[in-house]
Amino acid sequence: MLAVWAGYTVLSYGFDASDPQRSNGSWLIVTLLGGTLLLLGAALQRSDRAQRALDEQATISEAERARRTLLEERARIARELHDVVAHHMSVITVQADSAPYRIAGLPLEATEEFGTIAATARESLSEMRRLLGVLRSEDAGQGGGERTPQPGVDRIGQLVEATVRAGQPVELALDREAAPERLPQAVDLSAYRIVQEALANAVRHAPGSDTRVSVAADAEGLTVLVVNAPAGRPHVPLETTGTGHGLVGMRERVRLVGGSLDTGPLPDGGFRVAARLPYAAEAQDAPDAPSPVTEPTTPTAPTDKESPAA
Repeated sequence: MLAVWAGYTVLSYGFDASDPQRSNGSWLIVTLLGGTLLLLGAALQRSDRAQRALDEQATISEAERARRTLLEERARIARELHDVVAHHMSVITVQADSAPYRIAGLPLEATEEFGTIAATARESLSEMRRLLGVLRSEDAGQGGGERTPQPGVDRIGQLVEATVRAGQPVELALDREAAPERLPQAVDLSAYRIVQEALANAVRHAPGSDTRVSVAADAEGLTVLVVNAPAGRPHVPLETTGTGHGLVGMRERVRLVGGSLDTGPLPDGGFRVAARLPYAAEAQDAPDAPSPVTEPTTPTAPTDKESPAA
């Protein structure tokens, strides 16, 4: 287009210069109008290219943010599971070290084997501590949270009481009659964290709404259900931004134990979080494979936030 405009301008000027008597100067108006349109078109084209570049960069940034959030949550869960695994390995070490004193008449080969087991367990614990140092952020471990025992289903009642004191009416149904005497620690911790995050989201996005927490156990696993009604009055969300760890954390914890997660809005405007946590974890997918969860199919309140207490 620029070449056509330049050619027209040169030819018009040439014809005008060759016979000035017959020229009325109209070619100059067309030339100026064409130049103006070319400038406007170039400006619009540059703006369109810049907008497309911005959209592409925003898409890339969103993907990177989602991946970073996922990796941060996995690292946080790994730090928590360190306590679970370290406890079991410490028990193995103590049992292996004390076996020659607890069991009389052990042959020398058995005593040496127990010593080898204890030494291997201690070495594994040291490697785990080094791994934890890699996973831990610079400021992690400076507070008291890292030093406290990991919570479980037995502390869900305390969590509900604290939520009620904050002004959120919560009804708790806890049925553990069919549960084994001792829950697997990963299942125990995951159930508590899922309830904690769901209650935090209810307080944040539907303050004052009726909320029901149900934890039921059978011979194969735990079923955790948290349902909140819509807020009974107009309100301003207590928080409109967050780290995006809420649903990501739930997905990772459910995937950790080979369970399933169903989250989404209810027809009346409330929200539902349902998790199934089997006692025996099934075979896990590859690290980047999709987890067995069901996401909301319609937009709802931004519940993908991190609980301050989590």
